[in-house]
Amino acid sequence: MSTTSAPTSGPARDVLALLPFVAAVAAVAVLGGLAAGSSAQTYRALDLPPFAPPSWLFGPVWTVLYVMIAVAGWLAWRAGAGVPGLAAWVAQLLLNLAWTPLFFAADRYGWALVDIAALLVAIVAVIALFARVSRAAAWLLAPYLLWVGFATALNAAIVILN
Repeated sequence: MSTTSAPTSGPARDVLALLPFVAAVAAVAVLGGLAAGSSAQTYRALDLPPFAPPSWLFGPVWTVLYVMIAVAGWLAWRAGAGVPGLAAWVAQLLLNLAWTPLFFAADRYGWALVDIAALLVAIVAVIALFARVSRAAAWLLAPYLLWVGFATALNAAIVILN
């Protein structure tokens, strides 16, 4: 009878390597969720522009985007994005994390706008860095870029209206 050990390379190892990326993104989502405890009430109380989506839409959109962000980071890592690419990926996650407490917990809409504008720039940088090693990783971040661009316009409108 032969014994087998856990693979040191191959598909199983590659899938296990996805876990830190999922964990990092999940931590951002959970911490953001904790900071946004009263987000639905806060959002409804604001003067919103006509293009503001309903509050229920944010959860499903962010769930899909967070999965895509994790997979993009993993794909870029597997393709050899190196320290610059992964550092940029972490930086955008930190900027993403900072927005929710600024906007919902602290009611600092102007500072949240500064943060989200920096996040938009960081996402563009990550896409550019990832595109050098993995087109799939870069394309996975395109919906994130579009959503954050929309959210930046929404945040700016909220600053003006409130």
